[in-house]
Amino acid sequence: MRPAEERRGAAGEGRAVPDRAPGPPARVGAFVLRTLRNEGRTIFVDPVRRLLRRGPAGLLLAGVAVGGVIFFHALAQRPAGADVVRAVGGVQGDLPLWLALLRTPVSLYVPALDLPVWAGITQLFLAFALAENSLGRARTLAVAYATTLAGTLSARVMIMAGPDRWGFGLPPEAGQVLDTGPSAAVVGLFTYISVVRRAPVVFLLTGGSMVWESIAKPNLAGREHLVAVAAAIVLGLLHGRRPAWLPDPRRLPHRPKWPKRSGPAGTGSVAAPDAGAQAASSVGAPSVALPSVGAPAAPSAADMPSARADAGLNMDI
Repeated sequence: MRPAEERRGAAGEGRAVPDRAPGPPARVGAFVLRTLRNEGRTIFVDPVRRLLRRGPAGLLLAGVAVGGVIFFHALAQRPAGADVVRAVGGVQGDLPLWLALLRTPVSLYVPALDLPVWAGITQLFLAFALAENSLGRARTLAVAYATTLAGTLSARVMIMAGPDRWGFGLPPEAGQVLDTGPSAAVVGLFTYISVVRRAPVVFLLTGGSMVWESIAKPNLAGREHLVAVAAAIVLGLLHGRRPAWLPDPRRLPHRPKWPKRSGPAGTGSVAAPDAGAQAASSVGAPSVALPSVGAPAAPSAADMPSARADAGLNMDI
């Protein structure tokens, strides 16, 4: 456009006013809304759709976890039952390692004594239900057990380090604290899902609450929760990755398929008849035996002596 035309267009009444770019608050608000919408779809909407397709079978792990916690909680209300629960699922830092590993799977269903049971049951049901319909049963159990085991083993390392080493050690008296409950598994599952599904809001809520808990109430459980979060982050970052020492199954050489032998071992192999020959033999057509490789060829009709030649030969004799 020429300069004169630009001036006339600028002075004209029909000039279009350009839109102003949105400010930083509007951009931040749009980003938050878009993030919440994406996380709501990946964290809640997709698992609910899978649950509707699968039916009640999609809540198997959540039902077993909630039922186990309620059962052990009711059993621990009696003195004899409390002793049974402690003997079956009670984990402490001063126990032998083999005994702690043996009791760790059961300790997932033993509620902690200093935490409200019914509030924890809601979180437990939600964590296992979302994980089962997002990750599958096998991966859900693996992540829950791995994060719980990481917290249990870290407590033993802290007690072995002592209270004056590296700032995270614990005194020997911490080895007598009962270390049970599904809280580490719940925290680990939420963290793992947030890392795999790229959900920063859920990740900040889960990790931030654990950090605040460890600061506001510094105890053994808070430290184990932080270890569970770290273990879930590592597992989430390794999700879908193949170790370098494990060969790629798509690049493995395929073994060639050799033709089947119809004859016994040690004899010459004969090629299998085609489909037409098999069909002819099945309807009653006469089958002709094929000669083997090493057998001599049969003489032709021309080479065979006739009956007259045999008779003349006898008369001459």
